[in-house]
Parts: sequence; C-alpha cells; structure tokens
Amino acid sequence: MTISPIIKADFLYNLAKNGKRADGRQMNEYREVTIEPGIIEKAEGSARVRIGNTQVIAGVKMDIGDPYPDTPNQGVMSTAAELIPLASPDFESGPPRKDAIELARVVDRGIRESEVIQFDELCIIPGQKIWIAFIDIHIIDYDGNLFDAASLASLAALLSANVPINRLKEKLQSLVETYPEVQEYLNNHPENYPLPMKEPPISCTFVKFNDVVVVDPSLDEEDIAQVRLTVATDAKGDIRAMQKGLQGSFTVDEIKNIIKEAHINGKELRKKLKESVGR
Repeated sequence: MTISPIIKADFLYNLAKNGKRADGRQMNEYREVTIEPGIIEKAEGSARVRIGNTQVIAGVKMDIGDPYPDTPNQGVMSTAAELIPLASPDFESGPPRKDAIELARVVDRGIRESEVIQFDELCIIPGQKIWIAFIDIHIIDYDGNLFDAASLASLAALLSANVPINRLKEKLQSLVETYPEVQEYLNNHPENYPLPMKEPPISCTFVKFNDVVVVDPSLDEEDIAQVRLTVATDAKGDIRAMQKGLQGSFTVDEIKNIIKEAHINGKELRKKLKESVGR
C-alpha cells in the first residue's frame, strides 16, 4: 500500500468502529438504486441499473438453437460480462478478464439455480429446436458492487424481454419442411410473447473489513475488504445461490446475519424491480 491508500483505509476503519460509513449510510443500507428497462430498442429485453455511481447495462438477445443432450426439452441461457475501459482505469480492453468471468458466473448462477426462466417453455420441438437466451452485461461506470448491479440489470432485461417470433418468423417457417411440428408451435405463438419467467431471486453483496460487515460496498470499501459474500434469495427467503470472494473469512454468526439482511434488502430490491418492469 502507498501512503494514500493507507490513509484512506485508516479513515474507513475509524468510521466503521463508530458504526459509520464514508457516505453516511448505515452498515445494512444500500445506496440509491434506479432501474430503467427497455433502453435498447433492438434487443429482446434490456435495462440500465444504477447503484450509487455504479452503472450497468444488460441486454437480452434470443435465437433458435439445438438443445443440450441432457436437457432435450429445455431452452438454454448464456451469460457474458464485459468490463470496458471507460468504466474504470483498472479495466483493459482485450479477452475477458478473470473478474469479468466471475461476474458472469455469479449472475448466471443466481438466475439459473433459481429457475427464474421457465426453460421448459422455451422448447420449440423436443430434442430438436429450442430458444437460446443470451445475456450480455456491460459495465459503464464502476464504483463498487458490480455483482448486485449486474444481477438486477440482467433480471430487469429478462423480465422486459419478449420471445422474438416476429423477428425470426422466416427462420421458423423455414424449419417447417424439416420439422412439421414447428407449424403447430407457430399456430400457438403467432406473435411475440413475454419471456416465461417466475419470481426472481435477488442478490445482495456484503464485504468485511476490520471485523465490520457492510452491504453494497462502495469502491473504496471493496479496496480494503478482506472477504466478500454474495447471497441470492427468493421471495420466501430461501437461498438460491452464494458466492464467496477474496481470501478472508466470515464467522458463523456473521453469515447468519448476512443471510437475514440479504432477505430484508432483497424484499425492497424485488419490489423496486417489479415496479420498474411492471411485472
């Protein structure tokens, strides 16, 4: 550490001892969260999420593809994240960075393990043709807590997405000669329809520094964090996914409290998400 980061760390440590944070928040309080769906006209679904100064855009595109052999009657989801250089001086152009891959995996796991997308309803012909949903996450401005911002943006994009029957009708009709069952699918789905979704999980991220645990860490708090935990819970409070990061550890009591706070904050974030997408 150079002198400047040491001074910053001492400042944050001293605040934390007195139950305070640099931006005036409580330990269990999020920064202001805004969710704007439908910002990319050519995407099947899209959204911009701001958590404080952190800004993330997610887009959903869909195509027709082949199912996996072990899930012949289910659609497929693929998630990718890009940390573009304009978002942070620490981000570089080129192949996906390790932290970009981790971000995509955490978001993917929270959505996939909760089965929020009804993949069985994205089957066109069992064992032959299904819908593939591609989620692309772009970091526009990085000021801490990418995991929650990216997860919320992805969920808002999915909840606002439509299955693109109209855009891909010619491709679907071209399959009828080989797969007559496609015509029955088109008869049942003559127009675009909302992507089949269930109640979404909500991810909440916590970090620990100097024996203090805070939710929604700012960039400065992330820089001094010893350990991180992201917990995705559903509307019932059941855990759908967890991801630990960094080298430190939490106590059992800290983890229990994190899960409790994740459910409490998750309720508020879920409410905001539903209000923003109207679904």
